[in-house]
Amino acid sequence: MAGCGSPCGACKFLRRKCVTGCIFAPHFCYEEGDVDFSAVHKVFGASNVSRLLVHLPLSDRCKAAMSISYEAQARIQDPIYGCVSHIFALQQQVVNLQAQLAFLKDQAAQSFVNGSNPNQAAQSWNYENGIMNSNNSVNGSYENLVNIPEEGTSHSMSSFGMQTNYNRQWGFQDADELQSVVSSYIHHR
Repeated sequence: MAGCGSPCGACKFLRRKCVTGCIFAPHFCYEEGDVDFSAVHKVFGASNVSRLLVHLPLSDRCKAAMSISYEAQARIQDPIYGCVSHIFALQQQVVNLQAQLAFLKDQAAQSFVNGSNPNQAAQSWNYENGIMNSNNSVNGSYENLVNIPEEGTSHSMSSFGMQTNYNRQWGFQDADELQSVVSSYIHHR
């Protein structure tokens, strides 16, 4: 039960009394849980999700509930691709970052051999690829922005508190930060 006699978000949405040991209570809070659960119920059905959570070990239920909620919200926002569109966008970012890293490594090696300024090579790469950095310098760790090339494609995931616009620029420093972006979609409501 959510506490203080108030039902969890799932029971609030289903308009039923939240009993002690409710399978949904730890995962759908009273304040925002009914909004999150409405998508889960619409996409997967309350009984199916309940059955799934009951059969999982206690240690896996929280992650499963977050994943189910994320997938349901994504499916509501994009009925055709669901969360796959976010995966494609992240994969494209990885490809772009790998290309950028390879280019910069090559330029750094060439500038080391030639004795030229590596910042100039990075700035020219940014200019050639339509990427602008506010201070136009490398500054040790290369905190650049990657431009996602799919033009004219945008959609909003307002229930996640985010907007994904494939024309916008993304900033990532390493693989851990890229993974944290995926986690933030789930945790940020």
